[in-house]
Amino acid sequence: MLTDRRPAPPPELRVRDVTVRFAGLTALDTVSFTVAPGSVHALIGPNGAGKSTCFNVLSGLCRPASGQVLLGDTELTGLAPHRIAALGVARTFQNIVTTEGTVADNLMLGRHALSRAGFTASALRLPSAVREQREHLDRAREIAGLTGLADHFDTPVALLSYGDRKRVELARALCLEPRVLLLDEPVAGMNGAERARTAEVVHTVRERLGLSVLLVEHDMGLVMRLADEVTVLDFGRPLAHGTPEEIRRHPEVLRAYLGTGAPEEEDAEAPDSGTDAPPSGEDDAR
Repeated sequence: MLTDRRPAPPPELRVRDVTVRFAGLTALDTVSFTVAPGSVHALIGPNGAGKSTCFNVLSGLCRPASGQVLLGDTELTGLAPHRIAALGVARTFQNIVTTEGTVADNLMLGRHALSRAGFTASALRLPSAVREQREHLDRAREIAGLTGLADHFDTPVALLSYGDRKRVELARALCLEPRVLLLDEPVAGMNGAERARTAEVVHTVRERLGLSVLLVEHDMGLVMRLADEVTVLDFGRPLAHGTPEEIRRHPEVLRAYLGTGAPEEEDAEAPDSGTDAPPSGEDDAR
């Protein structure tokens, strides 16, 4: 039986005037947005908009030239990735990280960072270490159930479908018990059924665990269904911010995605199903 583990509501994740430059190229230019506690916030934009660079800043893989990232009152700017993860920010990547081991093995890697038992206690299999290992395994099994992987818990990852392997990445991030989850193109490369299943999982995770989600995704149908707020980047600069309905009708967003001006008809809309105009792939300046 899956037990919800709802800590106190997650703090705001605030990005304030973040600028990133690479050898004279400005990948992010004074980008600001706030992920409200418990919300799904989407970060979208054409290829080269700076979305992955922004995720790399938030997860500690990239140090900004200026600006701040705050989780509540705690500044994350410039912290090492493991310290940011320990503060409650976990992420997935566009590409599948590993196909080694079983689903259980991969999820237990996520639990490793939460281990309190020391090396000696674990090596000697002292009762406290054995008890903690059992608790971590039970929680990993719960998270597998939450993400639709319960039937594959002892299955080698290499034998899973592409969609299930992507969900292993999501489940491993959840095993860190994050307060904020960064999802980098979670449905990229999936077929329609896999996209629908993953969208359901993201919705369930948000509802059951009470965490905040920051989502980078090219599938506009998924974005419009899941997101509470949307921030649009274009060539590293903030272009628009608002609700999904506001964004899908925003003339500058339509122009950036489709190369058109403002819609003449009241019911004109940006694409809202399948993959948006820019193709998936390596999408950002790094």
